[in-house]
Amino acid sequence: MIAAGGSLLTLPVLIFLGLPPTVANGTNRVAILVQNVGAVWGFHRHRVIDWRWIPRAGVPAALGAIAGAWLAIRMGDDAFRRILAGVIIVAAAWTLWDPLERWDRRPRPGPLPMGPWFMAAFFGIGIYGGFVQAGVGFLVLAVVTVVGLDFVRGNALKVLTALLFTPLALVVFSLYGKVDWVSGGALALGNLLGGQVGVHLSVLKGHDWIRRVVMIMVVIFAVRLWMAS
Repeated sequence: MIAAGGSLLTLPVLIFLGLPPTVANGTNRVAILVQNVGAVWGFHRHRVIDWRWIPRAGVPAALGAIAGAWLAIRMGDDAFRRILAGVIIVAAAWTLWDPLERWDRRPRPGPLPMGPWFMAAFFGIGIYGGFVQAGVGFLVLAVVTVVGLDFVRGNALKVLTALLFTPLALVVFSLYGKVDWVSGGALALGNLLGGQVGVHLSVLKGHDWIRRVVMIMVVIFAVRLWMAS
C-alpha cells in the first residue's frame, strides 16, 4: 500500500524546500502525470487496462478533480498545511492498520457493480485528488476492493484514473500560477531515479523495512508541517 502514497513524501519535501504550499500542491502534479503515463503504458502492455473503466470511473474523477483543484487554490497556505499534516497521519495509520486486509480480495465472477454509487465514489475521489492528491491511491484501492477487483487490476484502474484527472488539475493550478515547472520537472526525474533505488532497497531490505522507514518519515513530516503552521 506504500506505493499508493508517494505524494505523502514528495509534497512535504517541496514545501520544506521553500515552495508555498499551494504552489507545491500544483507542482507535485507534474511528477504525478509523468509517473502515471509510464504506469498506464506498462499495464496496457500487459493487457491489464480495461478501457471501459473510463466513463464509469475516469470521467467522474476528472470532473471532481476540477472542483477539488479550485478549492485547493482558494484555501490559504496555513490551512492547507494543517490539512496535509492530518492527511499524512491518517494515511500512515491506514497503512499500519490496513482495514481492508481481511476483506475477500478474490475477483468476483460476472460484471463488476459499476452503477451510480460507483460513479459517485469516483467523483468524490476526483475532488480529493484535485484538492491534495496525497493518499488518493488508498481511496481508489478501497473502492475497487469492495467491488471485487483483484489487486493488479485495482492498481491499473488507480493509475488510469489518476492519468485522466491529473492533467485537468494541473491545468487549473497552472492557470492560477501555482506550478513551478522547473521544480516539477526535477521531481519527475527524481521519481524515475528513486524508483530504481527503491527496487534495489526492497530486494536488499525487504518490504517491511521499507514500510517502517517510510512511516517514520511521514510522521516526522506531519509533525513538522503542523508545527510550522
